Amino acid sequence: MNIDTKLISVAEGLFDNHGFNSTGMDRLAQAAGISSRTLYKHAGSKNELIAAVLMTRGQRFLQRLEVDSVEALFDALAGWMCEEGARGCLFLRAQGELCSAVPEVTEAVLAYKARFAETVAQILTRQLGTNADAELVEQIVILIEGATAAASYRGMEAVASARKAASLLVGRARQ
Repeated sequence: MNIDTKLISVAEGLFDNHGFNSTGMDRLAQAAGISSRTLYKHAGSKNELIAAVLMTRGQRFLQRLEVDSVEALFDALAGWMCEEGARGCLFLRAQGELCSAVPEVTEAVLAYKARFAETVAQILTRQLGTNADAELVEQIVILIEGATAAASYRGMEAVASARKAASLLVGRARQ
């Protein structure tokens, strides 16, 4: 594993488990087993590192969504949560902690959320056999966002409930 890959992996774990503001660069360097100088050389600023972590995590999650139905999308979400944990969306947690004060993070969040919505639209189009209605895409995205947040305190039942609601919406769209 090269240093950039290791650094992003370590940073993702710390940010995910301890938050963005409470994870300092010294802690990141120590956890990665590198000097502060090496950390800054490879990561740039903390904000750049956060944006890189979000981009990498987003790519990893979106790769899991190469599915052909909304039901399979929720199954992929459940699988992700079983492996990664159900602590809510890391992107929304970053936005919430850092607000709009960090443009690199805001840009990463907005870019990911746009790609995610496009992915949902593509899945719906494959499932329905026609272009998905923008309102249906938005409804499914909101169900996924809600399930992701609610799973942190309701467990996987939140994902199962959202999956059922999404399936009903898709069924209505077919009529």
